[in-house]
Amino acid sequence: MFEKSFITDCEGPLTLNDNAFELVANFIEDGGELFKILSLYDDYLADVVHKENYKAGNTLKLILPFFVVENLRNSDLVEFSQKHICSVSDSKFLLEYLKGTMNTYIVSTSYGQYIEAVSNYMEVPFENTFYTNVDMDALTLSSEEIEKIIEFKRTILENPTDYELFDDIFFAQITKMGIYENIKEIEVVGGQGKKLAIDDIIERDGIDINEILYIGDSITDVEPLDFARKNNGVSISFNGNEYPLKVAEIAIVSPSAVTTAVIADVYAKNDKDKVLEFIDDYNISKDYEKLLGDYNIDENIKNKFFSIFKDEYPLIKIITDENYEEILKVSKEMRNNIRGQDIGELG
Repeated sequence: MFEKSFITDCEGPLTLNDNAFELVANFIEDGGELFKILSLYDDYLADVVHKENYKAGNTLKLILPFFVVENLRNSDLVEFSQKHICSVSDSKFLLEYLKGTMNTYIVSTSYGQYIEAVSNYMEVPFENTFYTNVDMDALTLSSEEIEKIIEFKRTILENPTDYELFDDIFFAQITKMGIYENIKEIEVVGGQGKKLAIDDIIERDGIDINEILYIGDSITDVEPLDFARKNNGVSISFNGNEYPLKVAEIAIVSPSAVTTAVIADVYAKNDKDKVLEFIDDYNISKDYEKLLGDYNIDENIKNKFFSIFKDEYPLIKIITDENYEEILKVSKEMRNNIRGQDIGELG
């Protein structure tokens, strides 16, 4: 065990996928539009009305009855996930470096079928991952309920902003169906669920509460980023939208995970104050090769960084009230550019 733990979201910092969105778009007619509508509804419940006992990322539960209508099974999710992993450039390089420097974990809202596929692809032990555990084979609907879900889908697509109607569908109608007994037991690892995963990691590794680096990119990362920052850990938004940028201390905007590796290397060898000092120096430096040499950046990381960035260097900044809007603009542009607008604009 190492003295520090590196904890990362999956979709965003490591992969370009939104696996749940891609599953819905692939297997359900008009599924992409349905998922985008429900994702906005999810953001509304979590961030606007603060619905009691509701976690950001619960779109993954809301969509399950629609999967059952299409007769999706675990094997379908596994096969699709294995064939459609799309990684952030150099994310495997980052994780390979981390093996020798910090305890490393993936904490993701995604379905376990996808995270197992990613852990195999990235060569990260599956036991070092946290995810939303869904058993599709255990979910069933009667023929009458299937007809109702089909009608709910049509109604949602025709009334995309009628959240009172959605409340009735998801919290009055579907709760009366037998499938709800299974769905209500599913613990979505988003928001507070990710923070609880951090608690587990700290206890498992026997590290101090301030010896963690957490990196995320979306609304499901708000609680863990806030926790890391308030407890003097390192909190990073990677190509994030407005949600993580409001709570993280550091922003990275980059097409490559080697930028994350630079910060991880500084932190592995030093402390948070040294990370902040490096970022200050990075933003006034006129000689990046000398800067990375002065901070004793790992030779492989340094070589990889300069093989990718020659004239235009990635954004690495401490977030302030003054630069927030500027960072948000370029961060969302990068997010949409490398992940695609449909995925990039999801909460």
